[in-house]
Amino acid sequence: MEQVKQNKFQEVNESYTMLEAITEAQRCLRCKVPQCKKGCPISNDIPDWVHELSKGNLGNAMSIIRAKSNLPAVCGRVCAHEKQCEGNCVLGKKGQALNIGKLERFVADFDAENQLTHEDIVEKTRGKVAVIGAGPSGITVAGDLSRMGFAVEIFEMEAQCGGVLRYGIPEYRLPKEVVAREIRYIEKMGVIIHRNTHVGYDITLDTLFAQGFDAIFIGTGLGKPKTLEIPIFQHGKCISEGEGAISCADLKRVRLAAHFLRRVELIQEGFMHPSETHVDKGAKVWIIGCGNTAMDASRTAVRIGASKVDVIYHKGIDTMSALRAEYDDAVKEGVNFNWWSAITEIHVDDKLDITEIVLETREPDKEPVHQTLPADNVIMAIGATPNTKIVRTTSGLENDDHKFVITREVPYGMTTRRGVFAGGDVAGRHATVVHAMQDAKHVAEGIAQYVDAVRLLAVL
Repeated sequence: MEQVKQNKFQEVNESYTMLEAITEAQRCLRCKVPQCKKGCPISNDIPDWVHELSKGNLGNAMSIIRAKSNLPAVCGRVCAHEKQCEGNCVLGKKGQALNIGKLERFVADFDAENQLTHEDIVEKTRGKVAVIGAGPSGITVAGDLSRMGFAVEIFEMEAQCGGVLRYGIPEYRLPKEVVAREIRYIEKMGVIIHRNTHVGYDITLDTLFAQGFDAIFIGTGLGKPKTLEIPIFQHGKCISEGEGAISCADLKRVRLAAHFLRRVELIQEGFMHPSETHVDKGAKVWIIGCGNTAMDASRTAVRIGASKVDVIYHKGIDTMSALRAEYDDAVKEGVNFNWWSAITEIHVDDKLDITEIVLETREPDKEPVHQTLPADNVIMAIGATPNTKIVRTTSGLENDDHKFVITREVPYGMTTRRGVFAGGDVAGRHATVVHAMQDAKHVAEGIAQYVDAVRLLAVL
């Protein structure tokens, strides 16, 4: 853990050298029926670009990758390779699957650093599309439609683009310069980005239609993290019930993982003071949840100086949603895991600072065990739901009982409001970055079909 503290947020995974990359690429068997491609949600032509790499043709390799992916340097770092392309590689049967993710990262980084490939800008005469949100979904839709000949403008509420890539995945896993580099590439393709523009507050969908957009895509992700209400005790008395009750939201040392990770990123960029994480050096931090966000939060807590970091999960290790590789890295960095456990009480002092938690462990077929343990912070990483502001400010746009925007299959991704499309997390089709990209690519095709049809009818 000491080494982690010294290196802090430097990227933890090293890239290949040229010789290492070519040597690894030459291991590819170029299968007639490539299972790796079947395992990739966006059907990346993996054997083709790996073959070009094996011959040293990095420009060709990058062109093949770009035909399917608008975020190659990102996917090479954060995709669930072990469950997707690499998990389906036939070489994996011998325990030596091709390291596809690391190869993709190498090609993308080498291309960017040496400016090998350039795309011709397609004339934007096919229509005009607004994209709300510059996360994985929005970037994918914008890139694909721009290549199809659409004039695309992105409206992003933050000062920096990337969404979860920028504010949800820590620097040590995904350097922010890599994200910025991918955004610059999209802009070079002719996509216009309006930053610090909050649709639903600053402007509405009706305003965008009035400005001449033929279609609008909503790719705003999951903006409202979920929380838990845990009983709070002060000097043995429950203060989370009755008149003047105190909730977890009132405790500055109870944080949602998404907010915690965002604050740490803003601190790294110099926009906030380190004290605003409310996690002091030497703190004992408890993290609820066992997905990849929980892994990111736990490893980030280690990096900012926590003396002890514990992850709490109400089931066993075999059911965690986090990638095994992320779990293994967290363990190596000193994170502790408590299976079949939950926090049943939070104890606070007169200043409402956390002093202890009561941990209940209920292993199958065993009696429950209760422990009162020292604590300074509790971080909740238990998922999120969409923000409904756009729905509430747009007539004819509806969401379901879970707050996800309702869409249909034909044209794919269109909502209950004509000309408005949605995809990825906000439409309930959420999983990983590449799954959001997969869905967004289908929506981009649906938007193109819709705009073409409307324009054709207009001239008949």
